Amino acid sequence: MPHDPYKALYMHIPFCVKRCGYCDFATAAVPRDDVRIDEYVEQLVLDIRKQAKAGELTAIDTVYIGGGTPTHIGAARLSSLLYALSVSMDLTRDDLEFTVEANPESLDGRLVKDMWALGVNRISIGVQSFDDDVLRILGRAHDAARAKEAIREAKERFENISVDLMCGIPGQSAETFEASVEEAVALGVKHVSVYPLAIEPHTMFDKLVLAGEMDEPDDDVEAEHMEIAERVLAAHGFARYEVASYALPGYESKHNSSYWTGIPYLGIGASATTMTQNDERRMRVMNGEVVDDLNRNQMEAEDLMLGMRMACGISDERLAKACNFIPEARNSMESLVEEGFVERVENRWRPTRQGWLCGNELYGRLLDIAP
Repeated sequence: MPHDPYKALYMHIPFCVKRCGYCDFATAAVPRDDVRIDEYVEQLVLDIRKQAKAGELTAIDTVYIGGGTPTHIGAARLSSLLYALSVSMDLTRDDLEFTVEANPESLDGRLVKDMWALGVNRISIGVQSFDDDVLRILGRAHDAARAKEAIREAKERFENISVDLMCGIPGQSAETFEASVEEAVALGVKHVSVYPLAIEPHTMFDKLVLAGEMDEPDDDVEAEHMEIAERVLAAHGFARYEVASYALPGYESKHNSSYWTGIPYLGIGASATTMTQNDERRMRVMNGEVVDDLNRNQMEAEDLMLGMRMACGISDERLAKACNFIPEARNSMESLVEEGFVERVENRWRPTRQGWLCGNELYGRLLDIAP
């Protein structure tokens, strides 16, 4: 369908050194010298050129290479991919955000320098924890010392560094989690994402839980850990701008924010999703299959839901626009205020602490106004 210009580009690298017990992403543990990686990168390059020739990369404001583990494919392959991007779109713009995900075990000084030289200006490192016992539970391929060294190496070129941390892990104490948050701050990162452990179907952790060999994550423990993260990070100047994301001023992820603000994005690679929209429809496609096809009313409801993932919420004007299509939207929002999930402050509707902690209920209620 005719569509608004894509503003964000995501490329998926589906390879890792090993598969973690909790992971349900489209990834596979593949040796670095496997020919399948070469074939996949070559196809990505062809796809980049195809999209560039079709004019789909001209309005891109953010680029994100994720996975999997992009750094697992090695400096030569990753550099060829970055070079293909550099000749297909303008990576020199000061306002362009270009992120590559990395894992500590596959990040080194040479790769840091190559990525920086080819236009990457933000790096997101999958640390998960700075406690070796917790890392063993998760099945990570690195230890705490390697995680710290990877961040130090990244700082040789990158100012904008993000780390992922996980909480609510069986066997992880509140003190252990708090120490990891403090360590991330001490290492000088500018952005921290905090994710409660979720047991996804068909993962190794799912099998362990079903066999009675691992406890289910405790909702109260996860809530306690998320509150610890907010307290510690706020004390060091980090603001929570999304349900799981904290940043120092000016270091919020522009790319991730595009997902939460209804900006059209292009996905390249296996299991990468493309979101296309115009004034009438919003469609998401993965691997050639339509996974979402929303009409205008559903688009409006989804935008209200996504707005409640953000600390800033939505404006009166945004709600009024939604009411043009879904008249009951205001009553639904006012009901959420009465129940304590949402607050109205200075002409904005924002999630409360209860809204953060009971996100699934809040989001579901908003989506239900346009089923």
